[in-house]
Amino acid sequence: MAFNPTPKQFKVLKAVLFVLALIPFVRMVALTVMGAYPDPLAAITFTTGDWTLYFLVITLAVTPLRRLLKWNWLVRLRRMVGLYAFFYAFLHFTAFLWFDHFFDLVAMWKDVLKRPFITVGFIAFVLLIPLAVTSNNAMIRKLGGKRWQWIHRLIYLIAPLGILHYYWMKSAKNNIAQPILFGVIVAALLAVRLYWSAAKKAKAQAAGA
Repeated sequence: MAFNPTPKQFKVLKAVLFVLALIPFVRMVALTVMGAYPDPLAAITFTTGDWTLYFLVITLAVTPLRRLLKWNWLVRLRRMVGLYAFFYAFLHFTAFLWFDHFFDLVAMWKDVLKRPFITVGFIAFVLLIPLAVTSNNAMIRKLGGKRWQWIHRLIYLIAPLGILHYYWMKSAKNNIAQPILFGVIVAALLAVRLYWSAAKKAKAQAAGA
């Protein structure tokens, strides 16, 4: 199904996506201010964590959707989606640092080393930082296309780590249905990429034979 938006239509799509991606944050702030959460600290932590994973999954889904639908313009929206993943991950980490440790970095670091699910989540967040920092055209030019691509392939590690972190958090409450669903979706998206990579190598070998 071919759809190629005009420059004006693309600007509208980009603006709509920007606003939609910001709605969970605005809603969370509004509900917190109104006192609608029975446990606001837990609500903020889980909400930001959930939306980090949502945007990570959407980021991974862009390339398969682009190839399936022939919508090459989707790639131009991936940067914004990825930055929103980092935005919500940063809020999630800040909630942990603030609410759990009151910005005591030593206590936070001890907690990171002591509890495996926090260790995994912390590693995923740290790995997201270089992706966010290099998500601009200037860094692409500075690093070069291949080096930039290698850095951004970290998402293939970040997403599974995020799922594992989420699974351990939810398993403590005997609520693993959603983490398993996330895991299945991410596994499928990564499997598609492995299949494409293998097919590409096989084709190159056949051409060189």
